[in-house]
Amino acid sequence: MRTPLTSAPRGDTPPRTEHGGGPTGVAVLTVLLVVTALVGMWHLTQGTSGVGVGDLVRHLGGETDDTGGAPVGEILTGSRLPRLLAGVAVGFALGTAGALLQSVTHNTLASPDTLAVTAGAHFTLSLVAAFGLAVPLWASGAVAFAGGLTAAALVLLLAGRAAGTAGTRLVLAGSATAMALDAATGMLLILFQQNTTGLFAWGSGSLAQLNIDASVRAFPVVAVVLCVALVLSRRLDVMNLGDDAASTLGVPIRATRVTAVLCAVLLTSTAVTLAGPIAFVGLGAPVLARLIAGRIRALRRHILLVPAAGLLGALLILLADASLRAIQGADGAASIPTGVPTALLGSVVIVVLALRLRDTGRLRQPPHARVAARSRRAFLLVVLGTAAVLAGAAVVAVLAGSLWLRMGDIVLWAQGTAPDLIGQALDDRVPRVIAAVLAGAALGLAGCVVQSAVRNPLAEPGVLGITAGAGLGAAGVVTSGLSGGRPLLIAAAVAMGLATFAVIALLSWRGGFLPDRFVLIGIGCGYGLSSITTFLLLRADPWNTPRIFTFLSGTTYGRTLPDVVPVAVALALALPVLLAMRGRLDLLAVDEDTPRIVGVRPVRARLTALTIAAVLAALSVIAVGVVGFVGLVAPHLARSLVGARHGRAIPVAMLLGGLLVCVADALGRTLVAPAQVPAGLMIALVGGPYFVWVLRQSRA
Repeated sequence: MRTPLTSAPRGDTPPRTEHGGGPTGVAVLTVLLVVTALVGMWHLTQGTSGVGVGDLVRHLGGETDDTGGAPVGEILTGSRLPRLLAGVAVGFALGTAGALLQSVTHNTLASPDTLAVTAGAHFTLSLVAAFGLAVPLWASGAVAFAGGLTAAALVLLLAGRAAGTAGTRLVLAGSATAMALDAATGMLLILFQQNTTGLFAWGSGSLAQLNIDASVRAFPVVAVVLCVALVLSRRLDVMNLGDDAASTLGVPIRATRVTAVLCAVLLTSTAVTLAGPIAFVGLGAPVLARLIAGRIRALRRHILLVPAAGLLGALLILLADASLRAIQGADGAASIPTGVPTALLGSVVIVVLALRLRDTGRLRQPPHARVAARSRRAFLLVVLGTAAVLAGAAVVAVLAGSLWLRMGDIVLWAQGTAPDLIGQALDDRVPRVIAAVLAGAALGLAGCVVQSAVRNPLAEPGVLGITAGAGLGAAGVVTSGLSGGRPLLIAAAVAMGLATFAVIALLSWRGGFLPDRFVLIGIGCGYGLSSITTFLLLRADPWNTPRIFTFLSGTTYGRTLPDVVPVAVALALALPVLLAMRGRLDLLAVDEDTPRIVGVRPVRARLTALTIAAVLAALSVIAVGVVGFVGLVAPHLARSLVGARHGRAIPVAMLLGGLLVCVADALGRTLVAPAQVPAGLMIALVGGPYFVWVLRQSRA
């Protein structure tokens, strides 16, 4: 029988002693400590200086350094030992934090990353750096703690009462909040490039240290919080029986939960301050610890489980960092943050745990607004009104910018008699506005189709990782320097988008399709693809990194008319096909049996619709980069206006999608002119909270 995803292992409190000659929890901790020490010794031999094992052994034996470069002692104490200690401190802190969060939420997918604690700490530290505020290390830790605590409190407030902390909705709410915070952080990196130089690599998690001081200051904090966690261990053991049983036995549930969350946030903020947001160690380490505890009963006691998760966290980070340096070579790995391989590991863990998910209840569409247009006349008025608003927004977007224009300037430009400055401005803006409108329409159409085909109000190409896959394909072509131009770029984006959709679909339908599983697998795949994209960016020419990062944040900057041709052609071909399928899409949105009763093959219809949606989403990446949440917001707004029938929802969703991206792009170009904020970041700031609202409204 599969272990349910939504709860941590429960059962009677294990006895204090073990019988039968099996390994004890203390023995397991000893083994983990020895393995971590051995990996740490290997970690010391990896570096850019060429100092190897023999040099270190001779130095420790008191022999004179003879490496032809910097003294071995300086290399050891100035570079490698600080990196090792940072890895141990960060890994232990994140592993312990993840174990605490999983225990108090009874959710094996809970972690500092999936509950937005890491994203909150990262955002506040980036905010301080963006405004050029010089703060000491202890103050940086306080800033990170405030950000992480605020984010965690927000997630628990939004999802805790709605679905219970044990539900997958908590993780979905945390992931959406993290996406919004990451978008805000990306906005800071773009707007304050001078003050945030180097934060892109640090933002993916880096163990590089100037000296040993930061690690030395972090260890006492980690030790004190660990002692507090161990004091709570007996209460956490009893809480495994369930909150009601624990309360009956006298455990103060709320105080215990609040204290454990505070400890987890403090540990996470310490780790982020020291090495940046190293992803998903706080998820993978506790999961591994619980898997071991499934074999060794004594390890289920939190007094042993918590330090075991910490040691596994340190082991994971040291293994990831040393392996990366060994595989890539010291010089090649120097520019790759340790958070990249750990994020890839975390995505695998999320997908594996999602595959073990049990049904937590059928999702339903959020209640539609009572003003939905039911008559044909009202529907036409909505379409005409939305089209008029879109046309007005497009005109304003053409006029807006660092240089505001007038309608007469557009007339002169169309006649070819506009002054050079105005002509150049319009030559730049018109293709951008067209790209925003068409890409938004494609994303709105794709989201409408995806939500109905899988009967999930949370599904959309961005959340499901399809746009992340297309972005990876485009980034791979750009960073590889392959010849082939735009046709190769388009082919790579579409191929990766379709491949991502195929993987998600195959995994989601394995063992029976569940709505929660579909979204979780998509989020996990998106994290993994984003980590690979980050890896490619950091290996590319550093001068191209800001440009590619901006593209992947969703922007129309530098677009030309040839850039929008693919998405325009795709829309022209897809729209009549999907309108012809509107009856089948209506049936798919009801349930699995109704289509069969009337002679519709649901598998074929669903596969056709989702393939078209994946192609549209992939081509939108070519036009405006990676933009999320449009495919979530536009269809919901369309259904609230004209109802759920696809013959009406599809055209309105397209118009609203184009309007959303057009307005976001115009605001991004004008609010902080002459600087520009990518449209994808603008939309994510609104789309993340909207995702959480839909999550609450879609509860069964």
